[in-house]
Amino acid sequence: MPVRRRLHRLAEVRRQEGVTLRTIARRLGLSPEEVLQQEQDSDLPLSTLYAWQEALDVPASEFLVEGDMPLSTPVLRRAQLLRMMKTVMSIVERSKQSSIRRLAQFLAEQLAEVMPELKEVEPWPAVGKRRTTSELGQAAFRRFHSALSLELDHDSA
Repeated sequence: MPVRRRLHRLAEVRRQEGVTLRTIARRLGLSPEEVLQQEQDSDLPLSTLYAWQEALDVPASEFLVEGDMPLSTPVLRRAQLLRMMKTVMSIVERSKQSSIRRLAQFLAEQLAEVMPELKEVEPWPAVGKRRTTSELGQAAFRRFHSALSLELDHDSA
């Protein structure tokens, strides 16, 4: 059986944007396993691509594979600025020296001048960072919902 060529590059764009599997799953309202499946599927409906477009704030055309073409320059630049801002915000949040925090804050303001939507960027997650109560609730809800769906499917069979 011939291997079907993927017609999208969801995973590549997600990684380029610096978004984790868990984060995109939360934005899409899916489990990480469902997101991974979408990234691996060879063909997806347009509605899925549009959902990803909204979740990553990237034009849907960037997800489409056109031979061996790299991501467009504007999307690559945006991804670079996003990663830079995440690093700067991490310095602001974690630095113990006020002078370093002030310099990082100044850099964040300069980056936001170049790309205003960077004002909303949060720092990189801390290693071993605990989830908030609401995030735990969402994770538990998704597991419960998945288990209930499986049970209902099994009962109807």
